[in-house]
Amino acid sequence: MPHAFPLPESDPASLGFAPRPLAALDALIAEHIEDGRYPGAQIALARHGKLALFQSFGRARDGAEMMPVTNDTLFLLFSQTKVLTSATVWTLIEDGVLSPMDRIADHLPEFAARGKADITLHQVMTHQGGFPNSDVTRASWADHARMRAEVCDFSLDWTPGTRMQYHGRAAHLTQAMVIEAVTGRDYREMIAERIINPLGLQNEIFVGVPPAQQHRCADTYAPEPRDNSAEFRAAGLPHSGGYATARGMAAFYQMLLAGGRMGPARVLSPRMIAYATRNQTGESPDLQMDGIPMHRGLGPHVRGESDRIRGLGTIAAPATFGHGGVGSSYSWADPTSGVSFTYVTNYVQPDPWHSLRLDRISNMAHAAIE
Repeated sequence: MPHAFPLPESDPASLGFAPRPLAALDALIAEHIEDGRYPGAQIALARHGKLALFQSFGRARDGAEMMPVTNDTLFLLFSQTKVLTSATVWTLIEDGVLSPMDRIADHLPEFAARGKADITLHQVMTHQGGFPNSDVTRASWADHARMRAEVCDFSLDWTPGTRMQYHGRAAHLTQAMVIEAVTGRDYREMIAERIINPLGLQNEIFVGVPPAQQHRCADTYAPEPRDNSAEFRAAGLPHSGGYATARGMAAFYQMLLAGGRMGPARVLSPRMIAYATRNQTGESPDLQMDGIPMHRGLGPHVRGESDRIRGLGTIAAPATFGHGGVGSSYSWADPTSGVSFTYVTNYVQPDPWHSLRLDRISNMAHAAIE
């Protein structure tokens, strides 16, 4: 039986959103779809524990299997998945079985190979681990013993802690294997048990989509072929394999804004969230992100006060935090206003167009906040 969505519904005006920027946002997404920039999209806007807006646009699948986007459609999150994986690590820090200053090798002894003995969990979670380009094989998706062996065999590209460079896959594969090492459980089960299920979002967010739910998944498109297989959807890769509705992710970020609570559930403590969403890397440039200071927390990144930022919106309040998905999506939360926002699409657009449109999309949502 479907679970009731945990946030009560309201309307934008009642929650203090101005209509003009939201109308412009709606028109811009419709224009993108009409111009063929992406087949489909969803947006969701929430504030103070209520859902203000949830809209679906366009097509989830093209071609012979053409299917419209509905409010039940699940979109590939790509790297938005990272915050779900890291949030599960946060719960284990609160349990006392992990500390940010632990060495990865304290929990995965084999990880010490190839000069990695002293790398800390903090360094990995802030993209300072030194192995930004490492990855695992497809054969490991369904064989986590093999995944652990491949993660532990990662090679260094530079000395850990000496620079910051986005670890697109490697950092969260490492976190997933730490989760499994300290709990003895599949990391996908732990993400569901610690984060998704207590929030009542088990019909909205999946890290590993079960066969019975895969018909809801939008196909993902790009200039080069993307993997829309059942095997990929079930794998739930910890760095980029989650699927969700826009309203599901907006609700997750509402929990973070509410100090770790949603309804009767207390998932995290306010202090853990404050620590994890704090800028841990100062103004260090991210070598993978065009030298932009990404102000990394332990999972999300923070707007800060630099001239440039990716995805969160140029006009965002400095405390705004969130994460995106490659060429396709973003979610963020603004602690100063209580607003969370999610925008997901099913086409991977390259830069510079991708980053430019994200800035416009997020700025419209920020501009609507009264």
